[in-house]
Amino acid sequence: MDDKARREPEKNLTFDDVIRADNAEERERLIGDLISVMSLDEKIGQMSGNSPLWKQMMMLVRYNLYTFDSGGNKRLGIPPIKFTDGPRGIALNRSTCFPVSTARGAAWDSELEKRVGDAIGIEARDQGANFFGGVCINLISHPSGGRAQECFGEDPYHSGVMGVAMINGLQKHVMACAKHYACNNIEESRFFVDVGIDERTLREIYLPHFKMCADAGAASFMSAYNIVNGDYCGHNGRLLRSILKEDWKFDGFVVSDFVFGVRDGEAAADGGLDIEMPFAWRYGRKLKRLVKSGKVSEETIDDAVRRILRQKARFFKVGEPAGYGAEQVASPEHARLALEVAQKGIVLLKNENSALPLDMKNIGTLAVMGKLADKANIGDKGSSRVRPPYVITPLKGIKNRAGNSIKVVYYYGGADLDEAGRIAEEADAVIVVAGVTWKDEGEFIPVIKLGGDRTNLDLPGDQQALIAAVAGKNERCIVVLEAAGAITMETWRDKARAILMAWYPGMEGGNAIADILFGDVNPSGKLPVVFPKSADQLPPFDNKAKKVEYGYYHGYRLFDKNNVEPAFPFGFGLSYTEYKYDNLRLSDKKIKKDGNVEVTVDVTNAGKAAGEEIVQLYIGYNGASVDRPVKELKGFTKLSLNPNETKTASIEIKAEDLAYYDAKSNSWIVEEIEYIVHVGPSSEQETLLSDVFIIEGS
Repeated sequence: MDDKARREPEKNLTFDDVIRADNAEERERLIGDLISVMSLDEKIGQMSGNSPLWKQMMMLVRYNLYTFDSGGNKRLGIPPIKFTDGPRGIALNRSTCFPVSTARGAAWDSELEKRVGDAIGIEARDQGANFFGGVCINLISHPSGGRAQECFGEDPYHSGVMGVAMINGLQKHVMACAKHYACNNIEESRFFVDVGIDERTLREIYLPHFKMCADAGAASFMSAYNIVNGDYCGHNGRLLRSILKEDWKFDGFVVSDFVFGVRDGEAAADGGLDIEMPFAWRYGRKLKRLVKSGKVSEETIDDAVRRILRQKARFFKVGEPAGYGAEQVASPEHARLALEVAQKGIVLLKNENSALPLDMKNIGTLAVMGKLADKANIGDKGSSRVRPPYVITPLKGIKNRAGNSIKVVYYYGGADLDEAGRIAEEADAVIVVAGVTWKDEGEFIPVIKLGGDRTNLDLPGDQQALIAAVAGKNERCIVVLEAAGAITMETWRDKARAILMAWYPGMEGGNAIADILFGDVNPSGKLPVVFPKSADQLPPFDNKAKKVEYGYYHGYRLFDKNNVEPAFPFGFGLSYTEYKYDNLRLSDKKIKKDGNVEVTVDVTNAGKAAGEEIVQLYIGYNGASVDRPVKELKGFTKLSLNPNETKTASIEIKAEDLAYYDAKSNSWIVEEIEYIVHVGPSSEQETLLSDVFIIEGS
């Protein structure tokens, strides 16, 4: 059938007929009927971003000032996809800026993350978007990675739980996109680096969190810029077709990363890339010529269009259109949520001699130092940039909390260390706000050399000197850190009495920091990444290499394997109270390969302050036939406990989740061996209670 013959749909079939379908089966049939009456131009229009030239030019000056659109069809009533970015909020106009994903990962709270997704979804709809591209679940395999702040952490299970939670919140309102698929962990070489990786490492380490998001019903995946085992991710049939669409039965669509995400239209279409964004460079008319010449089959085009229309129909009636409005963007309710998230994501790394919390009654003068104390330091200024209506800096938050009760003296921390020392000596306590900014790490913009990878994990030298100078004059030196991830601190860690990791804490970050410092909130955050003592403890990192190899081990798994002590272990975080773990028990000591075991443990708040504790469960493998981690995270939950209160945490483990991937048979194998259960407050072995169970044959 030629294009002219299909222009008029049979019985005036339109997209309205699809969305009125009574059930999924009927909807699929009608989608097929609609595709059958679409011209080739109309089909390819669904697959091609169509942002006009003036919007493309605006993107270079002010990214995401408008939504990026694709696939609208007035004749058939098909709505366009209207894309906006993230992940710490909506990149359009003036939206709520939440703490970065790493900070939210440090909260270890899936329900809280779902609420964040819900709020972001509302603000997306309020501003005319229906597709959010900010569910970034790449692993922080090395703390130098420039986009670390957009990721939840280093562990695939933890990242998957948090990613699914965000998707569940978002998709009450908009389509969600999980990105960047896959092995996208180096920023400055992202356009050309070829990642070599074996199948088992790919399946067990770099893909499980993506599969969790696919299983949760994510509408879309975004392919990465980089190459995996010789093929660009946007063309990679192994990743996009064989694994995502066939093995995982993913029924959504795949969208390219912007501009350079597609290098070859034929390879991309055949590989499983459904939409090229933000404009048609390799698709559009070029893709039509490929179909006309027989290089790309029309069946391939039809499959892509079906996937796109399926998700458009699925989400067409999602949400409550009458309930959206501009007044909900950066609303007081969302600002309070941003504050709560920042409070729960801050990690107390050190608190020697109870330096914190600060007691208002015993502090007459409080010195606040460092350039970052008075800076709106909320993260990257690349595609994830959010422009909130205001930002509470640490200094502002501290002054808000201190009021007229405490004299707050601020010194920006210049070259005059003698002056810093004099101010510190006259104060009852000193807070140094240190760290890095968007100039040091973030999305790499090559033309203007913005962002990039953070190859030096130390604090800048002037900040280290400031900490040393004030710590020498005031024993109560408290350091607040702002950054995407791990900072090495061996040169000054012993000098600080207390250390807080605040990440990039969002628009309410300063108030949250003050709430922790003064004890209005008991810190409960736990590290979603290991903090090394030095870069020597980490795998090599070369952000200029054209080819790299990704190994099976990174993060806490690597530290466990090498029996190396980090500065702070994965899952670590202190509190203003003390928690005691006792009475670890398993529902069964022997289970079948299709069975499960319930793990319970009693946790008591043995201190004087109410708080929240994140209970973590790790599994080790005794007698495995292949190399396996000493232990790996397989579950976590959060308990809220009053002083002297005991609660029981319960976590279920499925035998199938303990399988390893066998590349020879292309299958997952659950071994009949002894499994070691570890439960406690972090991955640090000395803090864990342990027991064992056995998996037997079916």
